[in-house]
Amino acid sequence: MKRLSKVYFWLVMAFLYMPIFVLIFFSFNESKSRSNFTGFTFDWYRKLFSNRVILDSLKTTLIIAAVSTIIAVIIGTAAAIGINAMNKWLRGVVMNVTYLPVINPEIVTGVSLMLLFVFLRDKIGIPIDFGYPTLILAHITFNVPYVILNVLPKLRQMDRFVYEAALDLGCTPFRAFWKVTLPEIMPGVMSGLLMSFTYSLDDFIISYFNAGPTAQTLPITIYSMTRRKVSPEINALSTIIFAVVILVLVIYNIVDSSKGKKVIGKVVPRL
Repeated sequence: MKRLSKVYFWLVMAFLYMPIFVLIFFSFNESKSRSNFTGFTFDWYRKLFSNRVILDSLKTTLIIAAVSTIIAVIIGTAAAIGINAMNKWLRGVVMNVTYLPVINPEIVTGVSLMLLFVFLRDKIGIPIDFGYPTLILAHITFNVPYVILNVLPKLRQMDRFVYEAALDLGCTPFRAFWKVTLPEIMPGVMSGLLMSFTYSLDDFIISYFNAGPTAQTLPITIYSMTRRKVSPEINALSTIIFAVVILVLVIYNIVDSSKGKKVIGKVVPRL
């Protein structure tokens, strides 16, 4: 049974990651062929970093992802603290509303936000043009629920009496939150941050409806390029993005595990 479970595990892993490894492999292909490997080269990586359109789209994507993630983490963490303090009935109602952007089809969210921005601009008179403002607001909208869902379990695990003890010992509410609550929920905050940043980098459908002509994200640019012909530069770009994401996750896990070992060392002293 153990052998069968191992075989099943490796088959699932191969099914999930084999396409990525094939993409990485052909990013070093000398020719544009997608079936025959003719020789090893770094030419597509050099051409990638001289492609102005892709670099501008990458810059836009990183700016949108960074700004929307930071704002979403602040709003989501504050919302999670507020939800955790509610009574059971009200918390259930708010959580059901929170789940809606997660389970809602992205095309519905994208079109709804587009119509909202058009309504605010044309009917209400708010000077909002499609571009960076609409993209940032749209990304914040679908990122906040993921932050809440990551932070809330950490708040439930936390002993609330520790926070009250800090207040009794003379801390202001903000200082008690900064010194007591935030360190306790930091793993959830970081998980929400990483998830939000990843979803923001990856998003296509919602960005497509709310980008406008002045702020084209990388997924939209890649889609426009693949409509004509898939260039090996796309393979090179996808390889770099995959490597960066893996590196960030590895660093985060190493830091998190080292913190866990320090905590265990303090709680359980060596004999």
